Amino acid sequence: MDNTVPAAERFHRSWRQWWRHLWSDRGDITDVLGAEAITRLEARITTSEQHHSGEIRLCVEAALPWRYLRDGASPRARALSVFSKLRVWDTEHNNGVLVYLLLADRAIEIVADRALHRHIDPDQWQALVEAMQPLLRQGQHEQALRNTITALDEALRHWFPLSGEQRNPNELPDRADLR
Repeated sequence: MDNTVPAAERFHRSWRQWWRHLWSDRGDITDVLGAEAITRLEARITTSEQHHSGEIRLCVEAALPWRYLRDGASPRARALSVFSKLRVWDTEHNNGVLVYLLLADRAIEIVADRALHRHIDPDQWQALVEAMQPLLRQGQHEQALRNTITALDEALRHWFPLSGEQRNPNELPDRADLR
């Protein structure tokens, strides 16, 4: 809880947040992205994974589940939970990465498994998230996600390239997880 903000403002802010979450549903995802955009993003992930051993998962969630909202969970806490639930950590080389978009809060989180996290400085992760924010505010969700997938592709190609005839076994689904 942020105690530097007056209680009345915290209440007003939390009330607005609750309202956004309670009125958001999975249909908001297709309003923002559309089936064709989701298909293009999934294809981009599939193409990316042909060039490195990493695994990219995309999760777009309309709103926090009631339990998370009630407990005051942050988008980061929810992203960590989704990372676990989708088993992004369960790859041979520990180089899975989750791109998590929470529409109700316009929040983006990137959660990387330990092998990838060792190679990328926290400031680089933050810069990637910050680069998405203006596009999200402008309603360019597909472009923001596409840019992020491209940046992750570059990092994974650099740190986990495939050699010769080696192929990515595609340990995780490429389809977006829509909640």
